[in-house]
Amino acid sequence: MSSDIYKDIILDYYRNPRNFGDLANADVRAKDSNPLCGDIIEMQLKINDGKIDDVRFKGKGCAISQASASMLTEVIKGKSLDDVKAMGKSNVLELMGIDPGPTRIKCALLGLKVVKLAVYGYLGQAITEEVKQLV
Repeated sequence: MSSDIYKDIILDYYRNPRNFGDLANADVRAKDSNPLCGDIIEMQLKINDGKIDDVRFKGKGCAISQASASMLTEVIKGKSLDDVKAMGKSNVLELMGIDPGPTRIKCALLGLKVVKLAVYGYLGQAITEEVKQLV
């Protein structure tokens, strides 16, 4: 696909975010920001039998951060916590279909960092250096 199609997809996710809002009775919530761009993302997860049963996000910021978080919610729903812990930068870039470049990569990765903070927090595990370095 051409990069124009990916840009249109990103704009669609920004304008019409999926899984946006509050999740009643969430088992865990995590929130973080990208101070360089002003992006803020909060992820709320409902976990059942070691899998993400439902997810919602809230936030504000640039099209890249909000679209990336929205796309990520669709992908992680139904995944095991271990699968989510194993996700990395390449997974997010594949979802987006474009390389946002060095100045916007932290915007694209904020949602991944927040969902990992939620998963590690739920499991009571220490956050890895890899997660700390995402944003």
